[in-house]
Amino acid sequence: MTATATNAEPKPAYDPRLTNADLAPLEKQTWGSYNIFAFWMSDVHSVGGYVTAGSLFLLGLSGWQVLVALLAGIGIVHFFCNLVAKPSQQTGVPYPVICRSVFGVLGANVPAIIRGLIAVAWYGIQTYLASAALDVVLLKLFPSLLPYADVQQHGFLGLSSLGWASFTVLWLVQAAVFWTGMETIRRFIDFCGPAVYVVMFLLAGYLIARAGWGAIDFTLGDVKHTGWASLPVMFGAIALVVSYFSGPMLNFGDFSRYGKSFAAVKRGNLLGLPVNFLVFAVLVVVTASLTVPVFGELLTDPVATVARIDSTFAIVLGALTFSIATVGINIVANFISPAFDFSNVNPRRISWRAGGMIAAVGSVLITPWNLYHNPAVIHYTLETLGAFIGPLFGVLIAGHYVVARQRVDVDDLFTMSPSGKYWYRNGYNPRAIVATAVASLVAMVPVLVSALADVAPYSWFIGMALGFALFTLLSRGNR
Repeated sequence: MTATATNAEPKPAYDPRLTNADLAPLEKQTWGSYNIFAFWMSDVHSVGGYVTAGSLFLLGLSGWQVLVALLAGIGIVHFFCNLVAKPSQQTGVPYPVICRSVFGVLGANVPAIIRGLIAVAWYGIQTYLASAALDVVLLKLFPSLLPYADVQQHGFLGLSSLGWASFTVLWLVQAAVFWTGMETIRRFIDFCGPAVYVVMFLLAGYLIARAGWGAIDFTLGDVKHTGWASLPVMFGAIALVVSYFSGPMLNFGDFSRYGKSFAAVKRGNLLGLPVNFLVFAVLVVVTASLTVPVFGELLTDPVATVARIDSTFAIVLGALTFSIATVGINIVANFISPAFDFSNVNPRRISWRAGGMIAAVGSVLITPWNLYHNPAVIHYTLETLGAFIGPLFGVLIAGHYVVARQRVDVDDLFTMSPSGKYWYRNGYNPRAIVATAVASLVAMVPVLVSALADVAPYSWFIGMALGFALFTLLSRGNR
């Protein structure tokens, strides 16, 4: 058996143009609820997750309003993750393969490439964020490196020499973990999420000891929105939560396929999303609020908070942990997805490993540190992300639950025969392509038209609803 990401063996009848050992249905599904729970912990417990949760408490809402918005947003994510998890768990195939049932055996490359390219960009950005945490450790241990952290003195392409060194180290670490296969990745993410909880509780305990329990404030900024006027801001916070998780949510089938049962996946989702995210958000706001009395300013970046502690050991431990955690989310959210997606394009020539390495190399070529330092680019990236991911999600859900009534012919996912159920028209389902294209274009209008800027944060919802409705309408006679 040659599988690297799976324990699968393709059937002899499967067409090699659609099949390799990584894309074939699993023979054995071994992940329990804890593994799914740990997956979501790795996805949430990162520098990006910390900053995102903390930023919601700065929107001018009261603490309870933010918590309601957080729970509503993560509740939506939880509901949709269960929907997208079921077909892949029951068939044992990854996201791009289950897309063949809706988009066609060749048309599935459209959502696969879109999702893969988005993951490449975020893979680079998350690697850069993790490298920034590693820079903190290196500068604390070796202060003489400070000149090499200055891009003006020693740097090229917008990144300092020290930044390049940290980025390269973490790039290689992630590639090494990925290369060893899915079982190593499972063990790695089982460790990452809990490790951050340990550091978060220690950090909160340290700050409470310095400032006292009475200094905890669940409203980090001034309350500017009350009553009915707070609803638009709360809806915006809900949309931000959904947008943040929209990528991992779309290709969650890449992980739910390993679940022992759908019930185990649902339990893992419940623990990892509503329960875990609420606890993490409370820890974030407790920690952030205590930075004001302890350090004299509000710090919403955990690495910056750790760097202010007057203990070399604490700084090294904290920064390394957040760095490792960000590596964890990067592997699960932005490495595995393009590995399957790019492999799906040409299974005979691109293995799961090769697909992942294509993503890794691409993440360097886009110089992600330049993207991250441009707020306008980040702003448009998040909204454009929603405009394209929303329709893909809506079409997939409509295709599986409304049109196909949850029935999938697994063997037909791997045949190029014109008589195959998912051949449609030359391997493409024109209804799915049209619904995705129209929904994406409409969802992009608020992103591009400044007069509709207030609607732009809802691009995922607009795209998802339109994609779902259009595909259902176009497929009325084909259920």
